Amino acid sequence: MGEKYISGFVSLIGSPNAGKSTLMNAFVGQKVSIVSERAQTTRNRILGVMTRRTYQIVFIDTPGVTMPKNKLGEYMLKVAYESLNEVEAILFMIDAAIGIGEKDEALIEKLRGAKSPVIAVINKTDVAKPKRVEEIEKRLAGEKFIKDTVRVSALTHDGLDALEKKLVSYLEEGPQYFPDDMVTDMPERVICGELLREKALRLLRQEIPHGIGVDIEKMELRTDGIYDVWASIYCERDSHKGIIIGKNGSMLKKIASQARTDMEWLLGTKVNLQVWVKVKEDWRNRTSVMKELGYE
Repeated sequence: MGEKYISGFVSLIGSPNAGKSTLMNAFVGQKVSIVSERAQTTRNRILGVMTRRTYQIVFIDTPGVTMPKNKLGEYMLKVAYESLNEVEAILFMIDAAIGIGEKDEALIEKLRGAKSPVIAVINKTDVAKPKRVEEIEKRLAGEKFIKDTVRVSALTHDGLDALEKKLVSYLEEGPQYFPDDMVTDMPERVICGELLREKALRLLRQEIPHGIGVDIEKMELRTDGIYDVWASIYCERDSHKGIIIGKNGSMLKKIASQARTDMEWLLGTKVNLQVWVKVKEDWRNRTSVMKELGYE
């Protein structure tokens, strides 16, 4: 009889910017979920898959929870809460640099009714004041639904081994859901779109409100091994289009160049990336446009 194989699903939840994507990328060992200093970048359930010799953990990364302002916001909230049941464990992430805020309190309220065990992950301990970390631990101590509390820094990887051991203790005997070399179940096309959106958000910073969507229209592999990628960045106003393109196309060039580097790394080959900027007014409230951009 060989060693039994264990596996399971783990849901990540927390306020925007608690560091969920950074944690998942650290665990999975590469970039699958987009990371941005701006809140609410993760929109879909992006699965990260961590495979070890005797176990596999499939991470479901939920959108940061905020009050919905439009249809896209409502969709994101629904996705976040649906992923709380039917999983082996829930990682409730807290930003130790900020402490427990209003949104965290709302999540605590919601998590009390979760069917799966909850592990509180106090993140960013590398930059947080020790007193604040202690305050967070004190606040969580009274919550019976929290089975474990772990201090980590997803950025420096401090405490991740201890967290991984805790997670493994919740896994059950089960199949290896994904092959060894697969880190996400998202098609390459979707990840390429997310990489492009990440670069746009990072480079534009506060200049464009959140109304930007990305559509990878076509991906074709040439016989010489080069990938041709055609993409569109959607924004809500003509004035935004000008900002995204920049003077003499400088901003768009920068966005495309950085995205291309990441795509080449992801696809393992040279990429010829063509990007257009298009205006679709109020797309976040138009169901048909949301479907086009991959938000079902």
